[in-house]
Amino acid sequence: MAQRRRIIHVDMDAFYASVEQLDHPELRGKPVIVGGDPKSRGVVSAASYEVRPFGVHSAMPTAQALRLCPQAILVPGRMERYAEISQAIREIFESYTPLVEPLSLDEAFLDVTDSENLFGPAPAIGQAIKDRIRQQTHLTASVGVAPNKFLAKLASDLRKPDGFVVITEENRQAMLDPLPVGKIWGVGKVTEKALRDRGIETIGQLRTRTVIQLREIVGNAAEELRELAHGRDDRPVEPDRQCKSLSSEQTFAMDVADPDVLLGVLMEQVEEVAQRLRQRGLKAKTITLKLRYGDFRTVTRSQTFGESTNVTNLLWQTAARVFHQWHSRSGGPLRLLGFGVSGLEDERAGQQLLFPDPQEEKLKKLDQVVDKIRDRYGKRAVHRGIQTDFRKTETRD
Repeated sequence: MAQRRRIIHVDMDAFYASVEQLDHPELRGKPVIVGGDPKSRGVVSAASYEVRPFGVHSAMPTAQALRLCPQAILVPGRMERYAEISQAIREIFESYTPLVEPLSLDEAFLDVTDSENLFGPAPAIGQAIKDRIRQQTHLTASVGVAPNKFLAKLASDLRKPDGFVVITEENRQAMLDPLPVGKIWGVGKVTEKALRDRGIETIGQLRTRTVIQLREIVGNAAEELRELAHGRDDRPVEPDRQCKSLSSEQTFAMDVADPDVLLGVLMEQVEEVAQRLRQRGLKAKTITLKLRYGDFRTVTRSQTFGESTNVTNLLWQTAARVFHQWHSRSGGPLRLLGFGVSGLEDERAGQQLLFPDPQEEKLKKLDQVVDKIRDRYGKRAVHRGIQTDFRKTETRD
């Protein structure tokens, strides 16, 4: 019999907004939005808990968020500051286990199965991590402890903010069954409505249905959905390994159908990934878009360059073209959008051209300037224009 895992999921509470309130005491207790310029199709990156009762959530257009809460305070993001604190938190994790799988700057899975001999039971480790994060960063985290990744992530979300929930093999069905089906990881509004329309409102009700019955409602996701309803998830924690790809993705609080909003999110993801490539002295051969529909289906769309690149404009134009091709053929409301690059190599690799493309050289110099500005003044100190009329989007082969 395989050893039972002990998994911890740590999720920082309203991370970007909380960092802004930490660094700027005048913002504490006030409705804070970390987001882009409402005049240039900016989107909300983070919303403090004070602004959420107004219906403001991440990935919402900033202009819409300010209409919902006119008194909200809009601040630009500072990715380098968030990354600094994230690294400090990561060091706390790694003092307990080398098996850390970061999902983003503000959340991660930890496998502490083999750490219990050194540090005690998993719940004690989870509480110690939570306490150290508060002591060292003055921020709060919600922590879930469970036998697998699905249950750990669900547990960390049950009592936010500043929550601590333990799910065991013994209490998992008692914890799961009363919860709405929307609590299952990946079930969006569309899937939840489809299930509710068939009389399935709780996880307990879903658990009693057969795979055949569920397949009529959710298609190929039926078997996975039923496994999760039983609290079963065999995925291991996958720690960072040699960098083979870089990516950025965002799960939306509500399914997003507006292509302009999705493009705004995609633009930010492309800029983030491109800057990370340049910081690491890398360039990429292939870009990939990850698109998860509201009904739980996930597809990817990729394109490979003739020559590897880390130029933001070239990555963006290709990403926009791939997005347009997807949207025109099978677009629909998305639960998640992600952008990634692979086929990485040293930016000095490959044949160096005797006569470089003048236009590409200009784009590289532009990237250098933008990187310096952002490093000094923050991620949102400068914005690139977003072309949303696909018929006019320029591409470069």
